[in-house]
Amino acid sequence: MSSFQKPNLVIRGFKIFKETLNIDEQNELIADLREIIKKAPLFSPVVHSGNKMSVRMTSAGKYGWHSDRNGYRYIECQKNGNNWPEIPNSIVSIWKKLISTDRNPDCCLINYYSEGAKMGLHQDKDEADFKWPVLSISLGDDALFRIGNNDKGGKTESIWLNSGDIVVMGDNARLKYHGVDRIRFGTSKLLKNSGRINLTLRVVD
Repeated sequence: MSSFQKPNLVIRGFKIFKETLNIDEQNELIADLREIIKKAPLFSPVVHSGNKMSVRMTSAGKYGWHSDRNGYRYIECQKNGNNWPEIPNSIVSIWKKLISTDRNPDCCLINYYSEGAKMGLHQDKDEADFKWPVLSISLGDDALFRIGNNDKGGKTESIWLNSGDIVVMGDNARLKYHGVDRIRFGTSKLLKNSGRINLTLRVVD
């Protein structure tokens, strides 16, 4: 694993660690994610309007992130009543190296982007304490990541994130709008059927 001492790039406070996870580490994460998805299958969330998101998602940890016509929130168990799977050590260890050895994340949100999937500009603001950063891990196909401002509108900046990249959104970047405009489907061989997986680790309570 490459050094976590200093990000390769900082854009509007977003700390970007390029090519941080080697291929063996990425494959270990994918193997652990397969076990999570067996226990908590991917689903397509519904937004306020009743439309479905183009990404599919699931979660691991104390809480799972959920969206429906009633809004966005964290929930303590799956819709079938089962607890969310535990966050694997392979993922928690990255949090400990970059964020904290004293406080583990409460939620690992897992987003899968198939061909044509995207994520509109949004803020991560469903957590109780914004002093804790959100840590994002990219696996699989390249994604065009857009970074905005603390309020809607204004100029934005974009960067291509590749498999093994890590982004830390903390301090003045914690509530900035961000999203994924598109992926370059088939640019990575990490996933058998291509696509991109994005993991975001959050402290919820």
